[in-house]
Amino acid sequence: MNESAEFLVVCLCAAWCGTCREYQPGFAALAAQFPQARFVWVDIEDDADWAGDHDIENFPTVLIQRDASVLFYGTLLPHLSHLQRLLASLAAMSAEEAAIYASGTAERRAWQALDFRPALTARPPRR
Repeated sequence: MNESAEFLVVCLCAAWCGTCREYQPGFAALAAQFPQARFVWVDIEDDADWAGDHDIENFPTVLIQRDASVLFYGTLLPHLSHLQRLLASLAAMSAEEAAIYASGTAERRAWQALDFRPALTARPPRR
């Protein structure tokens, strides 16, 4: 696991969800394609406090953060190619472009309150 990664990719799912169980191996395998990213799987029931007050309504819910900027937060279709393309496009941005992108809309500005890095330091998700 890349503890000092430039990107943080968090998947918020649930063990009881069949879609999540099918998505998890590919999510883990995708980490090899993006060595600049730390991939973290969070079971929202086992680690309910980890996601805080954020309501997770659909799975998989993904957060992508570059340094201090949250670049994506939301539900993706459970096709790894979607996450792969999204990560590739976000990784292609310069740090400056990513910071501008993160504040480009009201929705993205609201995502900035979702910094999950402190939770990783305080208590990593269970495995």
